Amino acid sequence: MPTSIFNLDKSLQVILYVAQGLLRKDFHKIFKIIYFADRNHLAKYGRSITGDMYIKMADGPVPSKIYDIFKAVRGDSFFTEDATRYAQLFDVHDWYFIQPKQAPDLDFLSASDIEALDSAIAQYGTLSWDEIRQKSHDIAWSLASDDAPISMENMLREAGEKEDYISYLNWITPLQPTVSQ
Repeated sequence: MPTSIFNLDKSLQVILYVAQGLLRKDFHKIFKIIYFADRNHLAKYGRSITGDMYIKMADGPVPSKIYDIFKAVRGDSFFTEDATRYAQLFDVHDWYFIQPKQAPDLDFLSASDIEALDSAIAQYGTLSWDEIRQKSHDIAWSLASDDAPISMENMLREAGEKEDYISYLNWITPLQPTVSQ
């Protein structure tokens, strides 16, 4: 199966963009907003915004690399070599909350990225922790094994896409993210 590559610089700007649009800027809410935006962008435009891989965790999908970034800033990650760089963009306080230090650089985001992010923020941004958790426990999440990657094909199915479109994207587009060096 083809693979896509996580886009670190874009993902950092996505974090800032989503955080600026939310009242409650906790890991859980940010992860779910990014998940819904990525899922819908993938369905509509055939590509993920971040290129991140989503992992099935008890409270819903978690973007793997973005979670690593948050943990690096928080100080409890093995991947702390870039923590200083990330900490220039945002702080983590009270273990699970993000405080942006600057506005996002919109040059990293396309019009379709912003459209998908705005839509996810508008649709899910005011939901309670329990409500957004429940909504993120979708078919794609349910079909994945615990602590394992969520299939992008199943994310597309959850978004209502047909098998011929999913096959087409698998043929022309990388659907399963990989780690870039």
